[in-house]
Amino acid sequence: MSVAKSKRLFAIIAMLVMLAMVVTACGGNDGAENGGDNPGGDLVEVKIGVSSPFTGDVAALGTGIRNGAQLAIEEAAPELEEMGISLSMLAVDDAADPKTGVNAANQMVSDSAVVGIVAHLNSGVSIPASAVYNEAGVVQVSPASTNPALTLQGFENVFRVCTIDTVQGSFAAEYAYDELGFTSVAVIDDSTPYGEGLAAEFAAAFEAKGGEITSTDKIQVKDLDFTALVTKIRSANPDLIYFGGMYTEAALVSKQSKEAGFEGPVMGGDGLYTQQYIDIAGAANAEGDFATSIGLPLSEQPKGQEFQDMFEATFPGQTIEAYDTYAYDATMVVVEAIKAVAADLGADAVTSVAGKQAIIEAVAVTDMQGVTGNVSFDENGDTTNKAVTPYVVRDGAWVPYTD
Repeated sequence: MSVAKSKRLFAIIAMLVMLAMVVTACGGNDGAENGGDNPGGDLVEVKIGVSSPFTGDVAALGTGIRNGAQLAIEEAAPELEEMGISLSMLAVDDAADPKTGVNAANQMVSDSAVVGIVAHLNSGVSIPASAVYNEAGVVQVSPASTNPALTLQGFENVFRVCTIDTVQGSFAAEYAYDELGFTSVAVIDDSTPYGEGLAAEFAAAFEAKGGEITSTDKIQVKDLDFTALVTKIRSANPDLIYFGGMYTEAALVSKQSKEAGFEGPVMGGDGLYTQQYIDIAGAANAEGDFATSIGLPLSEQPKGQEFQDMFEATFPGQTIEAYDTYAYDATMVVVEAIKAVAADLGADAVTSVAGKQAIIEAVAVTDMQGVTGNVSFDENGDTTNKAVTPYVVRDGAWVPYTD
């Protein structure tokens, strides 16, 4: 090659190098303006999976969980965008069914952008689904599953912001005996882990107080006719019927027992605490029935009014359900962990295997002020907030019991 050609080739190469440097510099500036630590300004896609029953007999509570999670994600999204992250929700209906719930869990973890799960409503769904999340190395924070078995499996990735059945069941029994003056009770459960666990805790604590269990019976979810059962219960004349399960079947027990001439109230746990219970039973039948629910009434939650204002602006005409604020806090637990990992390892690392493990570790040491109060976890992943509130139906609505 001639000297002249060599010089021309060298000049061309030099020009290309300089052009590449200019383009790279421009690209770097765009990244700084649009994506923080993401080259080229592209945001890292990050999702929080949310699963509960959005259809079926307990859809009111499940939809409320989705609403609470949505509010948290929408609030957190702008700050995370500044960190280089595009945050969204992947919502999957579990239909309150264990098999469907496991399928929902697999669907969510198969999306590599999903770094945390807020799920489920029912303990009978959460427990089998938790094995999927554990295998995938993705954190699960339940807003509503109360059966103690969920967090006693030895999984480091499973947490909940609601208190457990051993707390709620014993509280209800002691309240029924000491405060309400009931000394005999017929106990029914719906054959689910939630219903069985809650009813068993109630019965054991009630007997320990000196109360009499006149009968114990099981029904099945989606049963509609309890005529024979309530007739048998009425013949034993207990002061109270305690129902471990969800609101649809409990409301039918209330309705049919009152129509059969039973004069005592029905009592249950947080699965009854929704306006849907009153609507199904009929206000007259539900009048005087009791429920306990996790945490404090919305008006007494530290940031309850802020949540209510935000909820009404986003979901006009909808009702705040029992777990909405807990779903919001559960989602914010995951959000805060995402922020911590992004700040420490960079936005691009959040969706990696190491990033998801770091999120689990960040959740475990959570100590934040949520809508419901202080949010932190013990060594099992259970909330340290053990508050439970009793409610009674008065004039067609649930109100805190203060009599």
